[in-house]
Amino acid sequence: MPTATPHITPAKAEILARLQKEILPLQGLGSAVHASSVDLSLGPISASLPNGQLATGAVHEFISHTREDQSAGIGFMSTLMAPLMRETGTGLWISNNRKLFPPALKFYGIDPDRWIFIDVTSQKDIAWAIDESLKCAAVSVVVGELPDLAFAASRRLQLSVEKSQVTAFLQRYQPKFLNTTACVTRWKVKALPGEIMDDLPGVGTAQWEVELLKVRNGRPGKWQVGWMEDRLFFTDTQHLEPEEIILKSA
Repeated sequence: MPTATPHITPAKAEILARLQKEILPLQGLGSAVHASSVDLSLGPISASLPNGQLATGAVHEFISHTREDQSAGIGFMSTLMAPLMRETGTGLWISNNRKLFPPALKFYGIDPDRWIFIDVTSQKDIAWAIDESLKCAAVSVVVGELPDLAFAASRRLQLSVEKSQVTAFLQRYQPKFLNTTACVTRWKVKALPGEIMDDLPGVGTAQWEVELLKVRNGRPGKWQVGWMEDRLFFTDTQHLEPEEIILKSA
């Protein structure tokens, strides 16, 4: 026999919403309130995020297994970073084998002159540089390229950004294993064929399959996303159940 859904009055709904906002900071998502002042124009993706916003002052990780998907991930990641740096923001990009062509950031509305690119020689140095950079409140965004991230290290990074309110994006290319981390979100972005507009020659608009694998206090999902005329557009959406991930020992 089906169970009747309890009726929630507007007054109760308001109380529940207020309680959720009070609970989020206790779970390391106090920055979600701060994020409400930054319009990322994420369309249907917003429905999967806590309070409908991507948390700032948090750590977000992006998984990729091929160079094409790594480029796609950096492209989508750039659309998220641009609004965070629109006024006077400064960014740090830390890697030991940087493939990024800085002028390409202009395509996503990001001024490459406001970035400091730090090229180091080892993964250990990358981890140290990211950790130290996230303690600097004068920085808006930190991007770190490193394949593997232990839970203890991710927790240390998350504690740092909760104090400094810096937003971190970790590009994990070909990780050895997908372990549990303290990152607020985990994304996987795949490259899709570009859409040719009006039968014009060229490679077409940038398009990606964006999958939100994990989000704290949110809902995983998958979307087909494109970038054109300085904005995201969505061609297809569907909701997913959380994936079962088999953990391998290091």
